[in-house]
Amino acid sequence: MCDDYARSKTVTTTLDPKAAATALLDESISIDLHSHPGIVRSLARATMDGHIERLVSGRVGALLFSAVGDGPVLSINPQGRISAVRQPQPDELYRATYVQLDQVRTHIAAGKLTLVERTSDLERARSQGRPGTVMAVEGGDFLEGRLDRVQEACERGVRSIQLVHYRVNELGDIQTEPARHGGLTPFGRDVIREMNRLGMLVDVAHAPFDAVQAAVETSSKPLVLSHTCVDVPSNARAVTREHARLIAKGGGVVGVFPSAIGGPGFSGYIDHLSRMADVVGVDHVAVGTDMDGIPSQFCTFDNYAEWPSIAAALLARGYRRADVVKVMGGNVVRVLRATIG
Repeated sequence: MCDDYARSKTVTTTLDPKAAATALLDESISIDLHSHPGIVRSLARATMDGHIERLVSGRVGALLFSAVGDGPVLSINPQGRISAVRQPQPDELYRATYVQLDQVRTHIAAGKLTLVERTSDLERARSQGRPGTVMAVEGGDFLEGRLDRVQEACERGVRSIQLVHYRVNELGDIQTEPARHGGLTPFGRDVIREMNRLGMLVDVAHAPFDAVQAAVETSSKPLVLSHTCVDVPSNARAVTREHARLIAKGGGVVGVFPSAIGGPGFSGYIDHLSRMADVVGVDHVAVGTDMDGIPSQFCTFDNYAEWPSIAAALLARGYRRADVVKVMGGNVVRVLRATIG
């Protein structure tokens, strides 16, 4: 697969990469598979309004706008390690999640964002000149073990739930803490089945290999692993090639985040994207910036106004225009169509 993919890359554009990238983004729908613009105040590079201005300037078509399901119980140490430091109170995570999502809804109501509940809304957002917003939750902790809250979330506009985050929760284990469940719990499997039934996108970022394998076996629809990198053993959030290929084999997409670990500088981020494309194939790669979710010292992309630079860098490395369109959003559109569409 890797050799065939390498042969598919060619330099054919007659424009310089920056101009070609701008044209590409004007003519297609680009999507950030994972972000928290302005939500995580301690990590925010800008206010939500400031980020929206940058989204428009950078021609970002849509984003999965994620509340943090376990946010109130998390802490970041001076070395940048994020972990849960206490147990939540009853309904604490549930309430906190919707407070975060209400911020997004306020901006939708003000006409600054367009809510995306089905794939046709992506074109509507484009015609309105507003960033499309798929409301998401990072961490099924807000469900607090209640399956009925999956349907409630869907009715309240949420279209994607990431099963786990930085707290070992009722759904399964996480990459950054010792295993307690042996992967995915029976409740985690039930949540996946319910999301499949309702037409929601299942995200398995932060889940270890055993949990992802169980999720792929359980789901009747493609999954996403919204933000990670591959072949970087020093990064606790990285995945192995076998792990990444689990998602691709099910028709899903792996989002690559701009972590400075294992690839410093912006060119290092493009290295991460290229490496993932070589591992899973260009049809299964996306951009997942984790905007305002990565401490500044570990992040190599933090300004949506510079979004075209990602496409320009891929074009400059010889990726075909059609393949760059896929990475910048086309692959995510395909998976959304198969899940929420």
